[in-house]
Amino acid sequence: MTAYVFPGQGSQFPGMGKDLYDANSNARIWFEHANDLLGFNLTGVMFTGTEADLKQTNVTQPAIFLHSVVKAKVLGDAFQPSMVAGHSLGEFSALVAAGAMEFADGMKLVAARANAMQKACELQPSTMAAILGMEDAKVEEICKTIPGVVVPANYNCPGQLVISGTIDAVNAACEALKAAGAKRALVLPVGGAFHSPLMEPARLELEAAIAYTPIVNPRCPVYQNVDARPHTDPARIKANLIAQLTAPVRWTQTMQHMLTGGAKKVVELGPGNVLQGLFKKVSKEVETVAG
Repeated sequence: MTAYVFPGQGSQFPGMGKDLYDANSNARIWFEHANDLLGFNLTGVMFTGTEADLKQTNVTQPAIFLHSVVKAKVLGDAFQPSMVAGHSLGEFSALVAAGAMEFADGMKLVAARANAMQKACELQPSTMAAILGMEDAKVEEICKTIPGVVVPANYNCPGQLVISGTIDAVNAACEALKAAGAKRALVLPVGGAFHSPLMEPARLELEAAIAYTPIVNPRCPVYQNVDARPHTDPARIKANLIAQLTAPVRWTQTMQHMLTGGAKKVVELGPGNVLQGLFKKVSKEVETVAG
């Protein structure tokens, strides 16, 4: 069984997608369609913009979504997933690739999500930090002892968990975690506390847009971030998509459940190879490739 997975924010790089655009006429159609939908030249930023240009949230999220989905589109009949999943933003790419959502609807939601998250970041100074070399349960336990808002946000793989919250609380948690034996506690260069209660304004803003977006049964199960379980019911997919902004990304559990569900080969579609590396940390046997 083949699992297709789609990366999230942080996988972008200057020049992303240009080789695809130059080599494939079908890809060019989708890239240009995205520019029309967004009302600005996204591909221009992707192909010739700087690293700083690509880090703008209103660019980053649509760029990664576009690159990922177009990779699935150009595969045509060769795209035969037994299951799909996406890390955070990548969940939208996975849903479009699996046919649960139309491309235009997905692009509009991703753009709305990026703008809503940016506004939420501006309301409250906040950040995230990567905690390495500590059991998840211990990180959870220590976060609960810290005054203010700091919570587990991304369960990336065993021994790698990202926390999220207010700046003071994240800094205090990092010190406490290092004192408790974490190998590293590294504050990340991000603009806000994604996948935490501080994203509640963004969740409320996006809720109505998701509720009115048509979602149908996907061609295969979609393993969603909120509970790491496979879903095909449109109502449940919508509910999980809405909850995703303030809930942690359970990627460790998602990988484990996909492997238990029969995945023998994992194909990463989109920029970078982060997700392939994470799968290898869970299973040495699984075959991982770039799509």
